[in-house]
Amino acid sequence: MFYRVTILGRLEMAFVSEEEKTEDYLFKIVLIGDSAVGKSNLLARFARDEFYPNSKSTIGVEFQTQKMDINGKEIKAQIWDTAGQERFRAVTSAYYRGAVGALLVYDISRRQTFDSIGRWLNELHTHSDMNVVTILVGNKLDLRDAREVSTAEGKTLAEAQGLFFMETSALDSSNVAAAFQTVVKEIYNILSRKVMISHELKKQDPSLNGETLVLQGDEDQQSGTEAKKGGCCSS
Repeated sequence: MFYRVTILGRLEMAFVSEEEKTEDYLFKIVLIGDSAVGKSNLLARFARDEFYPNSKSTIGVEFQTQKMDINGKEIKAQIWDTAGQERFRAVTSAYYRGAVGALLVYDISRRQTFDSIGRWLNELHTHSDMNVVTILVGNKLDLRDAREVSTAEGKTLAEAQGLFFMETSALDSSNVAAAFQTVVKEIYNILSRKVMISHELKKQDPSLNGETLVLQGDEDQQSGTEAKKGGCCSS
């Protein structure tokens, strides 16, 4: 018997089999931010430990699945790399649907990419659930000598928006894995709480077996927001 659990309002993410006694999780995560902030290289470094100094801008949307282990569970993160150019935004907006995690990336050496964060947040919340787990990423930490956005500014914005925060460098790998892991672990933590609630509901009402359980509530949403705000960190 399989049970489907919908969390964060949209994506059916957990498929639990009583017969196999295993759990398999698939989380859709999007990389967003202005063009040339290093989104593709962050994904390349995380997924393949590669870096392309002369990489071209992403055309449209690309994605890659990366496996992670959390508390003995296999997590599959389906990471979508979206083009930052304006002319592709109408195309990529459809791909926000179902996302439960996001890395919102700016370049610490280009202030205009930081100034665009509000617009990207609005777009994310327009096309996905308001409770999507989001980390603000100040990339290109290796260009600290050319820094135009301070660490304090990034932290302040993240705290104001209830986001995680981290500065990274795809060039030298600094905090890259940690940024992705932070998002995936928080999604997993939220999901674990939802699954526990669904099991309790199932015990109370056996007729729910095999049905989709949409688990939402102000208390759960508030606890998720508090967890985000408490998770800000930097290098």
